[in-house]
Amino acid sequence: MVTEKPPALDAMMTTDDLTAAQADATRWRYGFLVVVTGIVAILVAFGAAVFATKEFAALFAGVAGVVGTIIGAYFGVQAGQSGKARVEAELARSQELVVRLAAYVGTENAPRVIDEVLGRRRS
Repeated sequence: MVTEKPPALDAMMTTDDLTAAQADATRWRYGFLVVVTGIVAILVAFGAAVFATKEFAALFAGVAGVVGTIIGAYFGVQAGQSGKARVEAELARSQELVVRLAAYVGTENAPRVIDEVLGRRRS
């Protein structure tokens, strides 16, 4: 069984999590700014419509639906993007690990290591 791991392998596998965190924070900040701007515009239009028509209840129902939809879409998109980014980062780390370990094991030891780690292939 192959148990030795070169110390340089750990050093090569450092990821740039800071850049990913900064991109995530920027996406949240600008997305939030767009949502707040949209809600303010809707509320201004709502106020003008109520002032002009004196129909509060009917207009409020429409505004509540629109604001709820915007907020729900914002958080849905943010959660989806966050999950996607995490999965892609994990995939990239795993792929890098596989390539580095394959290069370390070499072609002459690969069948033996695969059998030890994954078990014998059933034909």
